[in-house]
Amino acid sequence: MARAPRKIHLAQFLVHGPTYHSHAMWRHPKTREAGFDWRRPELYEHIARTCERGKFDMVFFADLNYISDSFRGTLAPALKYGSQAPEHDPMPLLAWLGAVTKRVGLASTFSVSNQHPFYAARMWGTIDHLTSGRAGWNVVSSINHNQAANYGTEREPTDRRYERAHEYYQVCRQLWDSWDEDALVMDPEAPMFADANKVRRIDFEGEFFRSRGPLNVTPSPQNGPVILQAGTSPRGRDFAAQYAEGIFAIQPQREEAKKYRDDIRELVAKFGRDPDDCKLLFGAQVVIGSSEQEAQEKMAEHNELVEPEAGMTILSAHLDFDLSQLPPDSIMEEHEHPALQRMKTRYRTDDGRPLTVAEVAQRHGQSVSLPQFAGTPESVTDQLLDFVDHAGGDGFMLSPIYSPGAIGEFVDLVVPELQKRGRFRKRYSGTTLREHLRG
Repeated sequence: MARAPRKIHLAQFLVHGPTYHSHAMWRHPKTREAGFDWRRPELYEHIARTCERGKFDMVFFADLNYISDSFRGTLAPALKYGSQAPEHDPMPLLAWLGAVTKRVGLASTFSVSNQHPFYAARMWGTIDHLTSGRAGWNVVSSINHNQAANYGTEREPTDRRYERAHEYYQVCRQLWDSWDEDALVMDPEAPMFADANKVRRIDFEGEFFRSRGPLNVTPSPQNGPVILQAGTSPRGRDFAAQYAEGIFAIQPQREEAKKYRDDIRELVAKFGRDPDDCKLLFGAQVVIGSSEQEAQEKMAEHNELVEPEAGMTILSAHLDFDLSQLPPDSIMEEHEHPALQRMKTRYRTDDGRPLTVAEVAQRHGQSVSLPQFAGTPESVTDQLLDFVDHAGGDGFMLSPIYSPGAIGEFVDLVVPELQKRGRFRKRYSGTTLREHLRG
């Protein structure tokens, strides 16, 4: 008997700001024609409901706590081009969206670098309650010196930051577990509100944190949020392999995507976990047309809206390295500065041609180096499935070229094609984000 085709998972990438991955997005005519204000919740309500209609696993908000001065040592380029700046806090939005949706997961980035873990454990437990078990936390540490400076500190080396992140998560996990599942009694006749024998202090004392506990939030539907991760360094991959239930990966080349997937699954198994319990979603930027020619024209129109300096600005921020120091026509991968090594898989085309500094920056401005898939709904579906089946991943984190229209187009045109081929769910089988990822 032939095996049923493996269903993929879909998540929608968002930012509570004017740009997501595409630096053309806020300038794009279709974004402006839509008439939504990125500062108001109505835009995100519309997107979340659209993704829920499309049976997506989750909508996901990236978050940065700074405006970058990495390029040329000034804030001016980031502000001029809207290079992931400004960014409003996505956390209040998760609770808001929980009230206007019922099934789609609601996830966000939250840095472990700037708040005590008791605060994070309490906040995420509360969000998981308010969303009826649909919360997801993308655990990150600071990636840019500007973020550390905003909190009066200096950015630490990668290894040190991940040592701290490990301990941070351990405190949160112990706090979420400080209440037994049946500790809450709420018997007015006894009277007994909670059984004190089933609530305990954690008395945590580590290198970085101390916390007495217990948490003053009752066990949430998922007993804390789903843990997500997007680390690319060896320490980041280890952290993801130990704790993450979902990983977001930017891998523009199919072969590198496969290597990354194989490495992650091996690491997950090394930590005693089932690799299938950690879903790997590759980033993708999709451009849909009624014909192949129209799709190519739409992609070219979008890409041409990215100013070269805008690409330099955002890539400098993500590398925390000033690219104005490098000749634009030099080969990117030939530069040996340590800050440039983390993103080396983005420095070549899919056929192996090395890219110049200017070319890498331009691609970063277009999609933060996500692969672009352009075509009719049928051919885009072919391309996506060919990529994920070759690489062995579990699905995609989608990033639009204009918002919210490109999101609706995917739901209306590509999702039915995936469903027709038996590659995507037609209905939710569970109610929590964890159930969506495992379904």
